[in-house]
Amino acid sequence: MKLAQSIAINYYKTKITTLALISPRKAAEYAFKIFCTPYSGKPVRPEPTSFLEAEKISFQFEGLTLRGWHWQPKEPNGKKILINHGFDSFSYRFEKYIHPMLKAGFEVFAYDAPGHGISDGKTINALFYSQSMLEFNKIFGPLYGIMAHSIGGLAASLAAEHLPSLEKLVLIAPAVETTTAIKGFIKFLGLGNDMKQALTDYIVDFSKQPISYFATSTAVQKFHIPTLWLHDTEDAICTFEDVKPVQALNLPHIEFYITTGLGHSKIYREGKTVKTIINFLKK
Repeated sequence: MKLAQSIAINYYKTKITTLALISPRKAAEYAFKIFCTPYSGKPVRPEPTSFLEAEKISFQFEGLTLRGWHWQPKEPNGKKILINHGFDSFSYRFEKYIHPMLKAGFEVFAYDAPGHGISDGKTINALFYSQSMLEFNKIFGPLYGIMAHSIGGLAASLAAEHLPSLEKLVLIAPAVETTTAIKGFIKFLGLGNDMKQALTDYIVDFSKQPISYFATSTAVQKFHIPTLWLHDTEDAICTFEDVKPVQALNLPHIEFYITTGLGHSKIYREGKTVKTIINFLKK
């Protein structure tokens, strides 16, 4: 662990612990803010060639300007695809999908999530992200398909039941269980079970939803959209252990693509993965 990271962790732990002595709710609120804040910030990044070729788009959501890109195929098939990135990520990382999708005739969109890339904001959570997808669909849709990674996958699964036009959903290493993410976050900061419960209660209170709502495993049971779920058995971020119970459900609309050795992020950069996703969207 780098020294700067160690200092930051100790600072957050001390502040949360101190706040908890005064107000457990205030401590949970502060912990949630950290939980939802991308740790890399929003550095200026060089724009990939395919993004330079795109039409720049933007839309307003909850007082924020969310910025993105729009590509038109030479031979359109009349279907629109949205690409959504994961936590502490950005749209540029999915450059290798743009031309294959265009070649297949899809009209392609991508935008940086709140608090990420070139969009406004400082924080993100799955509910806020999913609501931004619904707003995007109102303006630029109707969407035929969504391809989303990590928290983007969870957000897309939450949005899916509210998108009647959606015919294809691609979930790449989605955040399966928010309870697992909370547990990992609390362990990372060296906090105890009391704070884990306080954070969970805070999320339930502000969202007006049970914590089980924020789970891809729950969301995919609410719709019948053909879904391709890609996951690696060695994913250290969104553990494969959380995927196994979903597999056991044998839901007829879900097709699993399981890899080993690619982890949480290499899986979407793998050439075979790209081909598998394009073929799924085309069929």
